[in-house]
Amino acid sequence: IAEMEADLSSFNIDAPRWDQCTFLGRVKHFFNITDPRTVFVAEQELDWAKAMVEKSRMGVVPPGTQVEQLLYAKKLYDSAFHPDTGEKMNVIGRMSFQVPGGMIITGFMLQFYRTMPAVIFWQWVNQSFNALVNYTNRNAASPTSLRQMALSYVTATTTAVATAVGMNMLTKRAPPLVGRWVPFAAVAAANCVNIPMMRQQEIIQGICVKDRNHSEIGHSRRAAAIGITQVVISRITMAAPGMILLPVIMERLEKLHFMQKVKALHAPLQVMLSGCFLIFMVPVACGLFPQRCELSVFYLEPELQDTIKAKYGESVPYVYFNKGL
Repeated sequence: IAEMEADLSSFNIDAPRWDQCTFLGRVKHFFNITDPRTVFVAEQELDWAKAMVEKSRMGVVPPGTQVEQLLYAKKLYDSAFHPDTGEKMNVIGRMSFQVPGGMIITGFMLQFYRTMPAVIFWQWVNQSFNALVNYTNRNAASPTSLRQMALSYVTATTTAVATAVGMNMLTKRAPPLVGRWVPFAAVAAANCVNIPMMRQQEIIQGICVKDRNHSEIGHSRRAAAIGITQVVISRITMAAPGMILLPVIMERLEKLHFMQKVKALHAPLQVMLSGCFLIFMVPVACGLFPQRCELSVFYLEPELQDTIKAKYGESVPYVYFNKGL
């Protein structure tokens, strides 16, 4: 027992369980922390998880604790608490709510794409959900003002609705399948506006870049632009398979005789199928790019390159930064 306990006191709870340099390792990591079942865990259990993680960080684990318990506590902690502040996040904004929340909204967006009020309503619901997720998972190191958040929310919602309404008008005479793809175009366009707007502080002032020993070197606007671009690509990838393939599937299914009899079941069916896509796509999209980006010094702003060369010479070939989610 003494050996087991000695083992656990040196157990690094913050070290990732899977290699974060490989795509598969990152997918496993996000599969673990975006597990939708963690949404239903009781508050007391989340508080227990936080206490266990904090005790483990200090090296004072209660006697008789198993490694499995620590790993489970860390999974709950990662899913429910903000990595920068350690505060409990609201349930709807957590990454583990992306599957249940996303599948309902995606299913309804794809089902009710024909009438103008429904298009406007569901695009607005989706952007409100996105804004909450972005706010909840924001990088606390570069805080965003409420005015800025409100502005980016309004802009993204307007972009999504304008894209959806505009494309619906343009595709009236197009084949029916094209009309079903309009919600995806609206979501992609809104993501291209929403995330950069939400994180414009980082684009204006630069994102904090560090050397490999986690020492701060300076702030880079180019690094911020790369990080934000990767997040936009990830978010669009998350939605793409479901929103591109489901319309094709539904277009076929709705022609079947028995499907025409059960029209009330079309929306629940789309919700279920959206969930099947999202369960796999959320971890895959989050894992597309490493959370900790590595960037060659040559890509940084010339003035920051000069500062690094003057201070460190050639000893810092790469800088690192957290790209956000």
